Amino acid sequence: MSNLILSPKYKAFLRCHAPVEFLEGTTAAGKTTVGIFKFILKCAESPKKIHILSGLDLGTIEKNIINKDLGILDDFGSLTEYNARGRGQYSLPHIVLHTSSGDKIIYVLGYDNKTRWKKALGGQYGCLYIDEINIADMEYVREASMRCDYLMATLNPDDPSLPVYKEYINCARPLPEWEHETPAEILNMLCEEPKPGWVHWFFSFEHNYGLTAEKIEQIKRNVPKGTKLYKNKIEGLRGRASGLVFSNFDRTHHVMSESDLRRHLMLQSAYGQNGEHFIQFSAGLDTAYSQQSPDTIAMSFIGITNRGRLFLLDEQVFNNADLRTPIAPSDTAVEFAQFLDRCKNNWGLARNVFIDSADQATITELNKYKRENGCIYIFNPAWKKMKIIDRINLQLGWFAQDKLVVLDQCKNYISELELYSWKEDKDNEPEDGHDHMINSVQYAFLPYVTQIGVGK
Repeated sequence: MSNLILSPKYKAFLRCHAPVEFLEGTTAAGKTTVGIFKFILKCAESPKKIHILSGLDLGTIEKNIINKDLGILDDFGSLTEYNARGRGQYSLPHIVLHTSSGDKIIYVLGYDNKTRWKKALGGQYGCLYIDEINIADMEYVREASMRCDYLMATLNPDDPSLPVYKEYINCARPLPEWEHETPAEILNMLCEEPKPGWVHWFFSFEHNYGLTAEKIEQIKRNVPKGTKLYKNKIEGLRGRASGLVFSNFDRTHHVMSESDLRRHLMLQSAYGQNGEHFIQFSAGLDTAYSQQSPDTIAMSFIGITNRGRLFLLDEQVFNNADLRTPIAPSDTAVEFAQFLDRCKNNWGLARNVFIDSADQATITELNKYKRENGCIYIFNPAWKKMKIIDRINLQLGWFAQDKLVVLDQCKNYISELELYSWKEDKDNEPEDGHDHMINSVQYAFLPYVTQIGVGK
């Protein structure tokens, strides 16, 4: 370890005492090299004798963790013995760590081999290391993590819809002094109920002092820009690696804060009718009522400007599976009317609004609400004659022209844009999922497509 120069952030990581730590970031950031060094130190100081080191399979662990330069055997030399076929009373592959308080046993497990890891998981353990937890068997993650005193896991950013994010990683938080170094996109995703003491670390090339500037540039050159692989490995941002429908959506160009938009409109007002201003407001509602699946009631409010720009100004989303008392069509009617009132006060009136035409129950309840309360909105069945593939092509063109902008408070829509994918077996048909807000926004803009785009 004396040959490795540590950045201030890695020094802070080594000094940190936390029950659970996740190391996420770019490729070649040094996460495994420094992480495994700390893990062995944690095993040495643990009062328990048995610990677990796990990865994809035995060969991967040996190559990337145990035998590599600055790996376990290189770092700790004669203090460690690796028994690939087991030895004595320990029949599973393991490392013997010699310490002043006695020998420690670190089982080496591949989470690809369920028979082997189920054999190993039978009691309580001191320290647990999971390499690339984003691709790990979730049954293994759940079984192993509940049996340890200390958990460390590494990962490169991956598909944000993976259950490991919701159940584990997004429950951690960065330390306050390092929060500014976590990309805003990832910071916004660390939104599950925080677990006490769980720490999220984000590491990039700049934290790996063992890389030269030339080597960093070589790594970057070898990955094509604009691909999801570049986003995951080089930029260290989460997202599916392939098959995204809205592959040209870019938060840098297509997401804006409400304060920036209002400031822009205020400056434009000095030009009178020649300045950019909203000429049309609309709203959409997509519904599904199920407590068994992640079906969602999705409300959207859009504005279209005289320069052909479409803005998603607000959203509201309910998931029946998350609610103790599920929402019924009559509840949706009240919630949607209140949502429209709030948007009217904030932005302007959308008199004609559009509801999923397949949901006659909600449309009936909305018309009933209108009769009983006398609201000003006209509840129209959504116009669905335009095929889904054509709607997608429109939006891809608008993103290319920077004509579709999303306010940063619309987190559900942004999440869907980064998840909505083509079916693996059909390259011209999108999946039936991650699309409730997408449908809602489409219902809102479909009647006004001639007002959106370049030259409008």
